[in-house]
Amino acid sequence: MEFESVIEGKNIQKGFKNFTLNIPELKIPKGFATALIGENGAGKTTLLNILAGIRIDNKGTLKYFDAFDQNDRENNPEVKERIGYTGTENYFLPHWTVDQVRQLSKLLYKNFDEEKYKAYYDELAISANGSYEGKKKISELSDGTKTKLTLAAILSRETDLLIMDEPASPLDPLMRDKLCEIIRTYISSKEGRSVFFSTHNISDMENVTDYAIIMEHGAIVEQGFVEDLKEKYILVKGEASDANAARNILYTISEGIYGFEGICLSSDLDKLAGMDITTETASLFQISVAVMKKNTRIR
Repeated sequence: MEFESVIEGKNIQKGFKNFTLNIPELKIPKGFATALIGENGAGKTTLLNILAGIRIDNKGTLKYFDAFDQNDRENNPEVKERIGYTGTENYFLPHWTVDQVRQLSKLLYKNFDEEKYKAYYDELAISANGSYEGKKKISELSDGTKTKLTLAAILSRETDLLIMDEPASPLDPLMRDKLCEIIRTYISSKEGRSVFFSTHNISDMENVTDYAIIMEHGAIVEQGFVEDLKEKYILVKGEASDANAARNILYTISEGIYGFEGICLSSDLDKLAGMDITTETASLFQISVAVMKKNTRIR
């Protein structure tokens, strides 16, 4: 499916001692929530840091909003105003207070709304007692609460793109559900708004994911709109007696004493004719695990 891109990248490369990020082409669809999926060490954080400008020592070219390149991102205030970022590292210094986050955000971003910040502080229940605690230090907050405060800060700005590295990881199940609601509301509130987030919590975030990019070993190994991926891959279950024959056909397979199940490319489904099988629509989690299993170095 053709789409407009909120970010386009060409020949993105970054080398480390034992790892190389190498992405010949990257397109993140405009107006959608895109999940970046992969096992630890796949290169997700490196890629997100490059896109957000946290790292600027990479090769390749980037284009934002079909108008700006990476130099504009660093030198044109308009570009930074339009992008919100949350990372896995300490986003705010430990000795800062909740009120200093508000003051510094107002200083750094012209479109920061102080009233929205306080409203999100209340909506996300950042304070245990329900009141605004401006003198509370960042070092006194739990990891989940730090994430909520970061969300309050970036959502209080008028941005067009959110880049988020593992926003769901420190959050409890209820707050993960709230995060999905926040992402849906953000995208629907203004035409063209987009979200690009990495996640290990695929099942929790599936209902808000429109497009998925799966990485392994610094490269993109699969990508597409979720509904298209669910047409490309199908979940197959069958009898143990057919497992040996199915193993050579399925994309991935797991076996037990009562039978097997695995992911099959829909284009290969007719090769299973004659076997006693049932098929189901695969979840994004099942597809992602299958693609990672197919490309991993874990044995």
